Amino acid sequence: MQSKLFSSVVRLLLLGFLLFIIFYGDHFGVSFDYPHKGLFDNVYVRLAKCALFLLLIIELLRLYYYGVVKNPSPPKLLGNIATLLVPTIVVLIFVEMAFMFISQSQEGGLTLASKIWFERYWPPMTGDYRDTPKTDTVGKKKVLIVGDSFTAGHGLKSADERYGNVLAEKLGTSQYVTYNLGISGSDTRDEHARLVKFGKKPDILILQYFPNDIEKVAADHGVIPIGFRPYSDLPRPVQSLFIKSYLLNYLYWQFPHGNFAPFDVYARKAYGTPAIINDHLSDLNQFITYAKENNSRLYVVMFPFSHNIEQTAEYVKPVVNFFQSNKVPMLDAGKLMLDLPMEDRVVGRNDGHASPIVNQRVGEALFNLIQSNQRAQLTFSTN
Repeated sequence: MQSKLFSSVVRLLLLGFLLFIIFYGDHFGVSFDYPHKGLFDNVYVRLAKCALFLLLIIELLRLYYYGVVKNPSPPKLLGNIATLLVPTIVVLIFVEMAFMFISQSQEGGLTLASKIWFERYWPPMTGDYRDTPKTDTVGKKKVLIVGDSFTAGHGLKSADERYGNVLAEKLGTSQYVTYNLGISGSDTRDEHARLVKFGKKPDILILQYFPNDIEKVAADHGVIPIGFRPYSDLPRPVQSLFIKSYLLNYLYWQFPHGNFAPFDVYARKAYGTPAIINDHLSDLNQFITYAKENNSRLYVVMFPFSHNIEQTAEYVKPVVNFFQSNKVPMLDAGKLMLDLPMEDRVVGRNDGHASPIVNQRVGEALFNLIQSNQRAQLTFSTN
């Protein structure tokens, strides 16, 4: 009996060490490397964690069985404590394992559930982009859509739900081929750099704009948003548990953290400071120059903060005026969602990106804008 208890304790310690390394190995320079790490949570790594948890449960139950159930004279107090704790620990481990396979889109992609979501719904990838390879392109007009997470389709389970895909379907494939150059977290400078690097000269160029596109320019001038630091509202000793545990991490992000007020002050300062806005407009002007040099027709799609469309319009007024003065056709996505309740504007409770219905409306409105602009050009050329 004693030897069985001793061997179970040894195995528990070894399994505990392996679990510690697989969860906290990054603190010791041990990590798992796989494609798009940081965005995706690899299912095989999670399965390995589950396997170790199952072995841990087996050894825990074995220890309880020989130490309490089969022990002819178990310590009464320790036996009662073990009878209470062991089932509780086993249930918690099974719940933790279950949450390893629960996905939920989250705006910043910070949560473990969001990493599961990305692995489940984000592929396929073509290089850095959530797009499919284009093969039949000879003789067709090229449509390039450049943007951030709204263009990439953050929170949308199918790429077909994106406004860019809706537009591509409306345009058809007989005359047009559409490329989606959306990357989450991209800003104006990064978008222009990627457009140039992509190399293909578009007939139609669509630039998607969001109010945080000014952040890097503002940072150059020392204006930085005061954002909420995740888990900082938790006691320091338990922060790592909420970062690593799938169950605790999920529960933590079901509640609001931080508020929008600091960003409101930041945005008004960023867009209202002449030096910042002038540099930002200079960056945006590169798209106008690029379109002229490549004989492309430029369109701009502006997405607002879904929870406060009116405030967004105030922030970006200098940008709107800039594009209007340069006669660039614009589509204000905010006007297309005013009649929708908040839950229908966004993809989820933890994700403020545009919902499928908003993307559908934007894609259709963008198609109509392009068609009307082309008819106007045709009429002008024939007169």
